[in-house]
Amino acid sequence: MRVLVTGSTGHLGEALVRTLKSLKYEVIGLDILDSPFTTYRGSIADRSWVKRCLDGVRTVFHAATLHKPHVATHRPQDFVDTNITGTLNLLQEAVAVGVESFVFTSTTSVFGDALVPPAEAPAAWITEGVTPVPKNIYGVTKAAAEGLCRLFYRNHGLPCVVLRTSRFFPEEDDNPEMRQAYAGDNLKANEFLFRRVDLEDAVSAHVAAAGRARTIGFGTYIISATTPFLPEDLWDLRSSAPSVVQKRMPGYEAEYERRGWKMLPGIDRVYVNERARHDLGWLPRYDFRYNLDRLKAGDDLQSPLARLVGSKGYHAEAFSEGPRPVK
Repeated sequence: MRVLVTGSTGHLGEALVRTLKSLKYEVIGLDILDSPFTTYRGSIADRSWVKRCLDGVRTVFHAATLHKPHVATHRPQDFVDTNITGTLNLLQEAVAVGVESFVFTSTTSVFGDALVPPAEAPAAWITEGVTPVPKNIYGVTKAAAEGLCRLFYRNHGLPCVVLRTSRFFPEEDDNPEMRQAYAGDNLKANEFLFRRVDLEDAVSAHVAAAGRARTIGFGTYIISATTPFLPEDLWDLRSSAPSVVQKRMPGYEAEYERRGWKMLPGIDRVYVNERARHDLGWLPRYDFRYNLDRLKAGDDLQSPLARLVGSKGYHAEAFSEGPRPVK
């Protein structure tokens, strides 16, 4: 079966191409950059080019996007062109050629200001029922693209599954205070408790979504590592996260002490993947407990697929402020 992957040079796109080829799919990779995983180079904002690329395609994995790190380096119109117009072009041409399933890679960033509760409130329990409040052009355009997916299912019957993925990038955190306070792997290990997913699990969620799309019709799902926390933990997480982690993950401190690592003093949100596991039949592997066991065994924090894809960065140039410019 022929499938199409947009953004085939990026982290997720390359991982999807590698995985889908290993599963014996005929993969067409699209990107604005050449790479061993790109079949056709061009822009999804060009509808005529998109039309030529979709011939014979049965499933679309739409991972191409301008990301949050581009907010300071690209115009708002660039985000509209790529994230909204590009998605619209793909949806229109997918309907025209009879695509059977459309999987759209969105982001937990669409939740925006809904992720940060007031200082006197408990941590936010983030499910698909939380209303997004986008706070930048990235979030706004991804939310609009989600709406287009819903519209094309409603009006054209195109099965569309939207996956709001949490962090899976290997690059350093964009917050200089966090970079100074925590080693990179320490911070990422902490985030698997509440806001990170391994690249291999993100890919398996996309494959699972494609397989269930025609049954689901339209659905939106949070893709993040399975949290050990429960709703009754939310008040304590804001002010004494280490004690909550100790309760849910007893014995973690020994490995952290051995490495000179530390836990976050407070956690303000928790992403919940229960609906994705239930509806998609998704079986994420890399959670905090699994990763802790791997660290104890001397293994790498990243999955083999994540290590294979490696770090790509988001910009061709370097910035004095860190891995990305600050706006």
